[in-house]
Amino acid sequence: MIVGRDAERATIDGLLAEAMRGTSRALLVTGEAGIGKSALLDHAAAAAGDALVLRALGIESEAELAFGGLHQLLVGHLDRLDALPGPQAAALRAAFGLADGAAPDRFLIGAGTLTLLAELADERPLLCLVDDVQWLDHGSVDALLFAARRFQADPIAVLMAARDTAVPFAAPGIDTLALSGLPVAESAALLDARVPGLSGPVRERVLHEARGNPLAVLELGGAQAPGRHEPVEQVGPLPVAGRVQRAFRAQLAELSPATRTVLLAAAADGRAGLDTVLRVAARRGATPADLAPAERAGLVTVTGGAVAFRHPLVRAAVYQGAAHHEQVAVHRAFADDLAGTADADRRAWHESAAAIEPDERVAEGLERAAERARHRGGVMAVCAAYDRAARLSTDDDRRARRLTLAAQAAWDGGRADRAARLAAEAESYGRDPRVVAAAMFVRAQVEYDRTAPRADADLALPAAELVLTADPERAAEMLTEVLLVGRHVAAHDLVRRAADRLRSLAVPPDSDLGVSIGAQVAWSALFDGRADAAVGPVGALAAGVGSLGFPHRIVAAVGALLVGDDAGATRVLEETLDHARATGAAGWSPYVLEFLAIARLLAGAVHDADAHVTEAIALATEAGWHTELAALRALAVWVAAAAGDEDRATSLARAVLPDADARGLLNADLARWGLARLDLAGGRFDRALRALDAVCTAPGRRDVLVRAVPDHVEAAVRAGDQEAARRHLPEVERWAEQVGGPVAPGLALRCRALLGDDDGVYRAALDAGAGPFDQARTRLVHGEWLRRRRRRSDAHTELSAAAAAFDRLGARRWEQRARSELATIGERPVAHPAAEDPRHRLTPQELQVVRLAATGRSNKEIAAQLFLSPRTVGHHLHRAFPKLGIARRAELSRLAL
Repeated sequence: MIVGRDAERATIDGLLAEAMRGTSRALLVTGEAGIGKSALLDHAAAAAGDALVLRALGIESEAELAFGGLHQLLVGHLDRLDALPGPQAAALRAAFGLADGAAPDRFLIGAGTLTLLAELADERPLLCLVDDVQWLDHGSVDALLFAARRFQADPIAVLMAARDTAVPFAAPGIDTLALSGLPVAESAALLDARVPGLSGPVRERVLHEARGNPLAVLELGGAQAPGRHEPVEQVGPLPVAGRVQRAFRAQLAELSPATRTVLLAAAADGRAGLDTVLRVAARRGATPADLAPAERAGLVTVTGGAVAFRHPLVRAAVYQGAAHHEQVAVHRAFADDLAGTADADRRAWHESAAAIEPDERVAEGLERAAERARHRGGVMAVCAAYDRAARLSTDDDRRARRLTLAAQAAWDGGRADRAARLAAEAESYGRDPRVVAAAMFVRAQVEYDRTAPRADADLALPAAELVLTADPERAAEMLTEVLLVGRHVAAHDLVRRAADRLRSLAVPPDSDLGVSIGAQVAWSALFDGRADAAVGPVGALAAGVGSLGFPHRIVAAVGALLVGDDAGATRVLEETLDHARATGAAGWSPYVLEFLAIARLLAGAVHDADAHVTEAIALATEAGWHTELAALRALAVWVAAAAGDEDRATSLARAVLPDADARGLLNADLARWGLARLDLAGGRFDRALRALDAVCTAPGRRDVLVRAVPDHVEAAVRAGDQEAARRHLPEVERWAEQVGGPVAPGLALRCRALLGDDDGVYRAALDAGAGPFDQARTRLVHGEWLRRRRRRSDAHTELSAAAAAFDRLGARRWEQRARSELATIGERPVAHPAAEDPRHRLTPQELQVVRLAATGRSNKEIAAQLFLSPRTVGHHLHRAFPKLGIARRAELSRLAL
């Protein structure tokens, strides 16, 4: 029976009603122990009607067992795994120990969880209930939150309960319902129902001490029932949970030592069945009959061959109230009982709990448990096992190695602070250069995210130097990180230092890794102003990345952008994104999408860039990557500016650029370039020139920012400052001469045309064959030049072509500038022809879904790629079709998407 909580029950009833109508909702109920969270979950289960109800319960002793909570939730439906996309099914099978294979990506496990729950909800509405979620293992929590945040159009409700602790349970993106104490009148009604006739000062003291906590009302009041001898005392600042545990301890003190032994066995292992608990208790001299008094006292119930405590605080009181030697003894008894069974992980943890001093045999058992967890993808279980194994290690070398592995697992699991702490400790013990280098590299990765990329490189570079000879491939991995970081913050000194070390590595030059190293070394020449020395090696890597991993693919793509090979860069990035989506490697997707968005923005494809940035921000937010988020949000400024949304661009810039600047990110200058282009498109030439002066003198001017020089030239010419217009021209002309290709020469020729008075130079710039945005920009300035020379017909041709191209690209301000020029020569203003391009009407996610659907992919295939449910994909298509003016999926093929 629930007393009160009318508003809270109404909230939960509303959540269920929305789910029944096909609108997914998730809710986290929080509050102190005993406040009524479990009662509200029980209310939801009772109110769920015909919905399928899945339940899981977090147990403190199982918090480090990989995917135990997720298995609880899904165990009755694992026969449905065959309905999932292959990589997702394989990931869940590995997570649950049902199949061997490579360790699955944590995002892929979350995607599999999402798809399996969506499959179940296709048959009838679904309610997922997770109690004491703060004690669920990290892998299960990550998977459930990943899924819960992505349900949109599914009949699914997710309701979780978390106890308030010193470190609050974090569930970003999930609504929270915080429970406070019951009003005095409702607390009194609950007490009177539990202990009829209780009155006077004792009754008032119970209500005062309980502070509206229902469990405290029941337990403290129950202590005053006839036959009980535990008076309610004033206990000062003790929290309510402490008061309740004190009452439970008083009840436990009334039981015999043998009964407490049975209860301790049950408390020490939440997964143990009744038969195991009784066997372990028997090793400590207890009998099955000794459990009965605890049942009669209502402390536990025995159902389905399992012992269940009335409340987690009872379990805590039992375990914490036992002497240390009693705890050690019961864990030793469990380890002995599990000897020779298939549950080696539980045995390893019980042995570790029983160890009172370093023990290499026990540490090795935990190390084996860690490796089994690794193959299941449970990175935080790996971390916990290696961490505990390190504490039990008998020499510093083993301790350092295990701490390093624990640190790497913590980083892979998104726990940066824990990773940094473990890695620093590993360094303090380590003597093996390979172990020290690995620990330093973990700290480097943490610093990238926590402070700034430069701090990453300052650790990764000396780490690589430790293993240049001993492990050249590992050194290459670290130096690639330094190179990418150096480019990301325009620290070309880092690029040069990384290139110097890469030259010394003993790697066959004709191997895939050797080709990548050749391209990386060439970056040093590029940033020294010798782009011609980089074209060949960069092109060789972009032409065939072979079996190389994601960092080298990004090196290939970024290198291609740096030498003006936009088509090569886009091809590599699209192939890499397809590979990441097909394999579920979502952790790399934000980085790939970042550079794909840059490539799209350079080409003027605003809608595509918006879709890429939107998806990347969602994934980086999920992963909690602060530096990558800062980089992506800076790109969002550029996207808004390119779309002509000045209000959004300027407000975003105020919000995000200080963080990007503090981290030293080149993307902040890319954003400022985008804002300067907005001024240039709007005819604010003096303001554009001032902004572009700063952009073209920034440290990254030999990066893609070299392409800002033509904008600087145009702004200076229009502002009447010929000297300023020629200031940076040699830089772009030298770059164009060195790299060749269609992009760079066309930009350099446009600069020359703006500074001269020769129709032929404009036409040569157009003939160079740059992308559609740069072609349209050249047509615009050519048309303006023709208009000023009263060649109205020729001007009309160029300006009309420019306006149409800008419209197709979604470059609104540039289109307005072209149409303003057309109006000057007498063309009547026309209504905005946005309908010509269907992409203008779609949200970024609708555009992604529609584009994939147009290739013939099914909803399930699209869902697997975008980490959505199939029903949500269908929802997006349903919303998109009217915007596109079509009624059937087959009509997508005729649209320009």
